[in-house]
Parts: sequence; structure tokens; C-alpha cells
Amino acid sequence: MGTVDRFRDRTRLQVLHTTGLLEATNVPLLDRVTRLAARWLETSVAMVSLITADRQVVISAAGPADPWRAQHNPLSQSLCQHIVATGAPLVVPDARTDERWCEVEAVGGGHLLSYAGMPLHTEGDRVLGAVCVIDDRPRQWNAEQLGTLEDLAAMVEAEIAVRLAHAQAALDHVPEAALSFDAAGEVMAWNAAAERLFGWSPAEALGSPVEELVCPRRLRAGWEQVLRRVREEDGPAGRRLELTAVDRSGREFPAEMLVRTAAGGGDGLLYDALLHDITDQKRLGVLRRVQQEVVQVLAEAASSREAAAGVLAAVTGALGWTCGEYWQVRPDRSGVTRIASWVRPGREASVFTGAEPLTFERGRGLAGLVWDSGRAMWVADLSADDRDFVRKHEALRAGLHAAIGLPVHSGGQAGGVLAFFADTVQEPDEDLVTLLDGICAHVGRYMERRRAEELALELAGSRRWFEQIIAQLDDDVWTVETGPDGAARCLNTSPNLAKLLGGPPPEGVDPAEVVMRRIHPGDLPAMADFRSAVSSGRRAEIEYRLVGLDGVTRWIWMRGMPRREGGRLLVDGISTDVTERRRIAEERERLLAAEQEQVRRLRELDRMKDELMALVTHELRNPIGAVRGYAELLLDDADLTDGQRAFTEVIDRKSAHLQRLVDDLLELARLEAGHIGIDPRPLALTGLLREAVDDHRPAAEAKRLTVGAELAQALRVHADPVRLRQMIDNLLSNAIKYTPPGGRVTVTAQPAAGSACASGSVMITVADTGIGIPPEQYGQLFHRFFRASTAKDAGIKGTGLGLAVTKAIVTAHGGTITASPRGGGGTVFTVCLPVDPPET
Repeated sequence: MGTVDRFRDRTRLQVLHTTGLLEATNVPLLDRVTRLAARWLETSVAMVSLITADRQVVISAAGPADPWRAQHNPLSQSLCQHIVATGAPLVVPDARTDERWCEVEAVGGGHLLSYAGMPLHTEGDRVLGAVCVIDDRPRQWNAEQLGTLEDLAAMVEAEIAVRLAHAQAALDHVPEAALSFDAAGEVMAWNAAAERLFGWSPAEALGSPVEELVCPRRLRAGWEQVLRRVREEDGPAGRRLELTAVDRSGREFPAEMLVRTAAGGGDGLLYDALLHDITDQKRLGVLRRVQQEVVQVLAEAASSREAAAGVLAAVTGALGWTCGEYWQVRPDRSGVTRIASWVRPGREASVFTGAEPLTFERGRGLAGLVWDSGRAMWVADLSADDRDFVRKHEALRAGLHAAIGLPVHSGGQAGGVLAFFADTVQEPDEDLVTLLDGICAHVGRYMERRRAEELALELAGSRRWFEQIIAQLDDDVWTVETGPDGAARCLNTSPNLAKLLGGPPPEGVDPAEVVMRRIHPGDLPAMADFRSAVSSGRRAEIEYRLVGLDGVTRWIWMRGMPRREGGRLLVDGISTDVTERRRIAEERERLLAAEQEQVRRLRELDRMKDELMALVTHELRNPIGAVRGYAELLLDDADLTDGQRAFTEVIDRKSAHLQRLVDDLLELARLEAGHIGIDPRPLALTGLLREAVDDHRPAAEAKRLTVGAELAQALRVHADPVRLRQMIDNLLSNAIKYTPPGGRVTVTAQPAAGSACASGSVMITVADTGIGIPPEQYGQLFHRFFRASTAKDAGIKGTGLGLAVTKAIVTAHGGTITASPRGGGGTVFTVCLPVDPPET
């Protein structure tokens, strides 16, 4: 009997289905064949039958007895199924003697006693059915009879071949992708349009699972649900479905599928389907929806930024792109600035978008290039584009491939740029560009209208703010129009004019005319110069006296700034009451003159004091010298008693102290007056300082003090060696005098580079660990006769002239001297002396 696999062979069943014979009700050629077979072979019945997966279908029958016409018998009642199973002719002389047919009802009923059948082959040697003759009596079939039957079978095979060729040709002429598949999903038919749409040839598609050819991998699990809907809701015209399809390259696209079921599959079903790409249809719907959303966004937006962000979200999200940006050209057209951006939720693109504001000049970056050209720019693949514009590398790092930029025109020129970016390569699409141009036009009109509204609001707000500020001022802010004849007509003035005029101007009278009539006569020439300057387009200012309506004369400061507006000359100005300022200025001048006179008198008194001191000290030198001379003579007298000698030594010591005081006063007065010159010359400073330290060492050791020196080698200065030694001696003697036993005095000298002294100087410091000076008294330390409170409290005697003389010597050399507290106690004196002589 053969196996059931031949009956359920999917390709055989699809070919059988494609012939159209299973549904045919009248096939003239086949009817002629059966009539010829019945007549020539003299049989009761001749018929053509096709075998499906589970039954025999008689499509033509003829003869005196025709019990099988239009019968669909199960395979168990069919002798033809044996021919399909074996692929060979079947000859049965007497069915009653053959056990294979004992269960066939027609045999038991005596209708089928002898049988002869020839297989109906198609391409690929598949057997669709048989041409057979049946007799109701036993019969031996000779070779001639079987040859005739074989020829008749060949006629049927030719008809089947023609039908299949016509069916394939018709299938290939169908503009939509046409395919058939069985209940298991294996493709049974695949036309040329399907190859063009999906990329698979018929040879590759036939026998393959249909879902693997047309359905994205991620959606294949739901394919069975699609077929279930078809089976449950199928009608005469089939079921129309929308689905996401995929081609051989992996491109996904929306498709519409018209599918219907037909008998003949392994479970009794075959599916015929027509598919076509509805990307354009879908996109048209998307674009219409985008336009509607953009119109709605623009209608509801409260600001330009909100409108830009809404448009980006609507367009970028609807088209499935990754991110979008809106760039606005600055009012002065100095650059284009990104004011809004949108990124698809869940997509990380910060390496490209960022959060900081961006501004490009004309011609830089995608936005700058589009702004400069005024035309759309489409970059299908950034990685393959040879233009190296700004942010291109960041876009590639973010995984972006396509970029589209479009100008947003406003007022006849590009006022902004819409830019979009996608993860995938996007080939240029003129229809899409046209749509986006339309959106840009909507945005441009909105931005132009919104900008006008915002400017109006800003102007109104600025005017309110300006009026509020003016209301807080005491100044009068005004605008006048100057005619060709120089006459001024007031266009605007603030309420503060009444304060300057001493009352409101009369009703119906131009305020400018009121002001001009009340200018002090002495200031009319200056006012004429002022008006002439502003009439010629120059800024000008004036101070004049204004006789107020209340009779009070006020000083007014006024400044005018002319500007052209069309053919009109307008002058904006401000007038301020400066009467009090003038009074204060006059009082200040009076006080300054009085102060200057007082300073002159003080200087004169100081000069007289210095002259008196110089005179007194000069006159004291001779008597003091005489006293010292006589004291020395007395000390040489051997007849003096011890008491007399002690008195004489006191006289000599006090007179010596008095003489030193007089000498210091005279020297200080001469130094300050410039009467004693210095004799500067190149001087080896290091040696002089070392010599001074050595000379003062015995006095220091007598007080158990340590004297140290840290001197740089080969230091040189331009100074008077005598005066410089005097200065060093004063500082060392002071340090030793005011440092308690056990202390330390340190002298340092080094170049001034990087120190507190100016470059080109030498810095000398004398630091001690002495009693120190209160911080508030450092400012008076170099004044004549000043002695620190710590010295007075310690009972250390002194004249207060040594540091004044020291400062005078340093100043005469062009140097500086300062004193400061030493860390840990004591005082540090710092002297800065120039290395080179001053330029003459």
C-alpha cells in the first residue's frame, strides 16, 4: 500500500492545489478524455481522479454506469491511492480474487470487478492522481488497451502542466507579493513580487518556514496567533491584517497581508496570502499626524523654547529618530545658538548632546552650515561623509549615523535650524524633506509671530520698569524734537520736571518753552552753544541756572544725546537739580582754601622751629664745649679732693651727653634741610657690616649677648661709607641697648630678589630678642624725640633722635627703612639700599 508520506508531501499538495482542478466544476478536456476512454476501452466507467492528503476527488467521469461522478471518497475506498503511493500503473483483472481490495465497498457491491489506472505525473515525478477505467465484470487488460490508457493519461498530464504554467505566470504577474503556505507554515508558492519584496528567490523560499522569511525574529512567537485569527475570522474575501515584516537584509517595514484559507493542506488547510509594503502609506499617516501634532504644539506653546522642544519631540519621536535640536540665530546674527533639544527616552547620547549651551558661527557645525547655505542638508551616513564639521566625531561616538538639517525661515531669511539625528543610515527622501520644509515653515511663522509678541511684551515690560525707575529718581528724563529752525518741541517728560521748575508747568504750554523762558540771562550764551551742539548731532552737557515758578533759582545739570529717527532729529536728555552739589562744592573750595592756608602757616612755623632749634643748638655748642674744657682741666688737677673730683666727673659726663644731643639735633636738622651732603661711592657692603659687628661685639659680650652675622659674599652698594657706618652703628647700639642679658642680635644682608625690597636693591636686617615695641607705636618710631613705652617702662635712657637720624641717612641714599615685630619677641629693622646710583 505504500506509506502515507507520499500523500502528505507538501510540495505535491501545493502543486495539486495550484492546478485549480480541485475547485473546478467543468473541465472540457478531461471530460473528453474520460469519454474516449470509456468508448475505446468499452468499460462501464472511465474517470480522472486526484488524491489529496486524505481522500480521492473525482474531477471527471464518463460511461454507461457512472456511480463515482463528483464523489470525494476516503482513501480506504480508492484504488487510485495505490498508484499515488507507488508511482506506477495499477492493473486489476478481478478485484474479488485480490485481498488488497476486500474492504472497498464498490468491490463488494459488484460495481468494481476489474480496474486499470495510469498515474498523472508532474515535474519532479510527483503523482497527483490517476486516469482509470473500471468494469463491473472481470477482465484481462491487453497491452494495446493499456497503451491507449497511457496516451490518454499523457493528455491529462499536458493539461495539468499548462494549468501549472498558467498559474505560475499569473502568480508572477500579480503586483503584490503572493505566496501560499500550509498549516505547518512551509511555503508552497512564492512569486516574483515576493522575491523583490523580501529578497528570497522561489527556490530558496519553497519548503522554508514562512515566518522565517517574512517575520522579524523578535515577533515570530506571535505568528501562530496571526494564523489563529485568520482561521477564526476568515471570510469569502479572506482576512486583512497589518504586521511588521522583514526582508533578507534585516530591514523592517510595515506590511498589509490579505490571507485566506483553502482546502488541501496537511490538516486540510492551505493559506494563500498577498502582501505589500505599506511604508509609504504608513509614513503618510505618520507625517499627517506629525503635522497635526506640530500645529497643536505651536498653538499651545507658551514660549519659543517650549514650542521648539515640543516640535522636536513630535517630529523625532514620530519618525523613530534618535534626537533633535533647534538652533536659533542671534538677533545680531553673530551666531546660531541651540535653545532646545530632545533625545528618545532610554537612549544615552550625552557625549553628543551634552547639557551646556552651544553657539556656532556661520558655516561651523551642521547648524552653521545650514544657516549659511539656507538649504536643507542631508547626511545619509556620517561615517562615510568626507566633511569634517564640528561635533561629527562626538555624533559617531554616540552611535549616530544620519544627520538632517533644515533652515527655518523667518522674515525672508534663515532665523533658525532644525536638526535631526538617527542611529541608522537614512537615504535622502525628497518627500520627507518636503514635509519637513512644511513643518519648518510652520515653525518659522510661529517663531516670527512669537518673537514679535515677546518683543512687544519685553518693550512694555521695559517701559514699565523704566517708568518705575524714573519715578524713584529726582531727575527729569525728557525727549524733545528739534526742528530745522532749531526750535524744540517736547515729546515726553517725567513728572520730576515740576521739582526742577518749582511747580507744574502751565496747562497747554510746551514744557520746553517754559524752561527756555526761565533760564538765567547769564547762562543764555551757554544754552545756545548746547542747542547748537545737539542740533549738529553731537552729545553735549551744560550747567545753568533756572529761575523756578516759585522764584527760587536752582542750578541744573543737563545732558542731551541726539539721534535720528527717519528724517526727524530727536534728543533724549536728563536734567538734574545740582544746587546742593554746587553749594557743597563751593563750601569745599572754601574749606580747601582755608586748609591750604593753615598748612602753609604750619609749614612756616615748622621752618621757623627748625631754624630756631638749629640756632639754639649751634649757640649751645660753644658754652658746652667750654664747660667740658674746664672740667677736663679740673680733672687734671692733682689737688682735687675726692668729692671735688666726683662732682667734676658728673659735670664732664652730663656735658658730654648734652653735647651729643646737640650734635644729633644739628645733624638731623641739616640732613632734613639738605644742608649736609653725602658722598656716595662704590662700597664693599659685606666688609663694612662685618667690621661694624666686630666693633660692637665687646659691648654685647659685656651684657652677655650673642651677636651673629649672616652676610652674603661680595655685596656692593653705592653709598657714603661714613654715613652708612653711622646708620649701622645706630641700629646695632639700639639692639644691644634694648636686649636683656642672654639675648641675641643678628645682622643679615642679601640681594633683594624675591624679598620685601625692590629689585636692584640690597636688604639689610638687624633683629634682636629685646623688649620689643607695642604694635600701635611702630608708625611713630622714626619721629624725633619719640621713645617707645616699653623703653620708658624699662627705665632705659635715650634721646629719641637716633632712629630719626638713621631714617634721614637711609632716605638720603634713596633707600627705605621699616620696623616690625620679630616672631618670638623683639624687633626687626629692615633697610633696603639701591645697588646702583640713581640715573641723572
